[in-house]
Order: sequence, then structure tokens, then C-alpha cells
Amino acid sequence: MAHAYIVDAVRTAGGKRGGKLAGVHPVDLGAAVFDAIAARNDFDTSKIDDVITGCVSQGGQQTMDLGRNAVLASNLPDSIPAVTIDRQCGSSQQAMMFAAQAVMSGTQDIVLASGIESMTRVPMGSVATLFIKEGLGHYKSERLEEKYPGIMFSQFMGAEMIVKKHGFSKDDLDAYALESHRRAKAATEAGHFKREIVGVDVDTPEGRQTHLVDEGIRFDATLEGIAGVKLLQEGGSITAASSSQICDGASAALIVSEQALKDHGLTPRARIHHVSVTAGDPVIMLEEPLFATEKALKRAGMKIEDIDAYEVNEAFAPVPLAWLKYLGADHARLNVHGGAIALGHPLGASGTKLMATLLGVLDATGGKYGLQTMCEGGGQANVTIIERL
Repeated sequence: MAHAYIVDAVRTAGGKRGGKLAGVHPVDLGAAVFDAIAARNDFDTSKIDDVITGCVSQGGQQTMDLGRNAVLASNLPDSIPAVTIDRQCGSSQQAMMFAAQAVMSGTQDIVLASGIESMTRVPMGSVATLFIKEGLGHYKSERLEEKYPGIMFSQFMGAEMIVKKHGFSKDDLDAYALESHRRAKAATEAGHFKREIVGVDVDTPEGRQTHLVDEGIRFDATLEGIAGVKLLQEGGSITAASSSQICDGASAALIVSEQALKDHGLTPRARIHHVSVTAGDPVIMLEEPLFATEKALKRAGMKIEDIDAYEVNEAFAPVPLAWLKYLGADHARLNVHGGAIALGHPLGASGTKLMATLLGVLDATGGKYGLQTMCEGGGQANVTIIERL
């Protein structure tokens, strides 16, 4: 079977809601990472067969085929096609999966997988609520209501259900959140993010600056401070501090065939060893990465002990905690450079963002195999296993 290789993966530093990236149009965020891929890798960019862009909130500034608009705004040739997809939070991880499948099938040789999400400019959920307010209908149909009467498919409620099901306490969640910030701080100060982060020029009250540091990291975080944050629901366990941060950002990964490596003199950073996607309970929703990972490892003929580093998206603290518990995984290998609680979760951009970070972790630790998984709306989960080369 043909192989698919990752030549490079980049991301912008996360921008907080209303923060440093708020003044940048999402199309231009995408163009920035596309330009970085082209600048960092010496090859004929006109040979890119396709650009696949993940985006969750496809409304307003993120409509009209966002990926194609980012190509047109970038330095890439206008002859490159692009498509924009939505698998909720796993959108750009799915973009990588589609890219890998295209390359492995032999139908394409160079595909740019990417993700873009400005949660400041196109707020989460706005593409549904604005239509509802205008009397244009609800995403939940009559038949869907019959199957799931009165259920609004809330990720937050799903996270609270995971807390209760797996027996976690608020203290467990708060301790995990603190660890995310401490790991992200350590990775930043050690320079581990330098290779993956693309600078974006932004206007600030202090003048024009290049945004290079994730805004969400609390460098002075304490357990007392995190524990003091108000509960999001009375009687619950989750707070804003133990949840992923709203974030603006973009990311991209260059996926190529073995022939493209030879034709363009490219050096791969990793080989894609396995890709899969599964779905389960849409109500508890965020638990699917547990079962998806189990199935992926089985199909790949591997055990969790074979994986040197894991990136499990920190949508809410109970998700990676439940994943660790269910799989009996090594906590020390999980989200080594911090996760979305500290670094932010720019929805559709998080998949390729996590891949950029996973590659950095494997480089820093000398690990061979890495696994990435993401909980997604509708009770879905993608899993990608890579082999560092």
C-alpha cells in the first residue's frame, strides 16, 4: 500500500477572544499559514493538488469556501483548488485524513490540510442562533426530535456526564487544568513551540507586533486561583478554568506521497501510520475518543504502550482524564506541551494545530510513534497515528 508523509506542520500562536488576532480576518489567518508552508519548504507550490480546510462556524467572514478564499489571499498560485469541510472540532484532523487517503489512493501527490477559525469574528454557535433568531428554522428536524426528544446535544452537559460516569472530582479537574498551564509555560520558555508557530503581524496599543506566543497561557497560574473560578453550572464540577479556551487561529500540514518526496527533494518529518474515525453516543458526546482510540490501536496492530506521545484535545478536563483512565495510558506522555485548556481550542483549526504540536513533542522527546484524537460534536472522534522519521 502507498504511504502518506507529513513534510511540515505549522500553526499560529493562539489568540484570545478579542485578543491579538481579533483584528485579523480569518481568510488572512489561513493565508498566513499557507504562506509559511510555501516559504519553509522548497518545492513548486503549483504542484499542490488540493487544499482541504476545516472550519466549524461557516458563517459571515468564514463562508463562500473559506479555504479557497485563503488560497486566493495567499502567495499560492490561484490555480490551486480548495474545499472547506466541517466535522465539528475534528474538522482539520479530518482534512488530514482526507489528504492522507487521497495520497494513499494514488489520485493526488501533494495536499495541504488545514484549519481556520476566528472565534472572535464568528462566535461559536452563531451560525445556528442567527438563523433561529431570523425565523429560518432550527438544525434539529422533526425526525431527529422524535429520536432525541428535548435533547439539545450540549458538549458542556456531555462533559459533566463524563465527570459523573468516571468518578472525577472538581479537584481532579482543577489539578489537571493547572498542569496544562504549567506544561504550556515550560514548553514556551524552553522554545519548543518555535518550529511550529508562524508569526502574524498585528496592530496593538504598543504598535505593530508579530504575534508569537499563545495568549491563553497563564504563566502565573496557581491551584488556588483555578479552584476559585465560578462553576459553569450549579451542582456541577466544570469551570471556565477546566475548559478549553475560546481561541482565534489557523494551522496547516503538508501531506505528500513518496513520489512527491522524490520529485521535489522534500524530507518527511513523519509517516501517517493509521487514520480512522468513529461515532457513538451523541448525548454524552465527548466520550468517543476512548472507544475510537481502542479501535484504532486494534486496527493498527498496536498497544497503547507502543505510543510515545498522545495529543488528546482538552475540550474539557474530564475528556483526557477519562481517556487516560479507560486506556490505562501513561499520564506523562499525554499533552506533554500543554493542551487546549492553556493553549486554546480554535475549533476547526485544532486538528492540524495538534499535529504541529505532536511532531514537536516527538522531536523533543525522541519518540517514534504519536497518536492524536479529538472529541467532536455528534459523538464522533478522529484518530491519527504517526511514525516519526
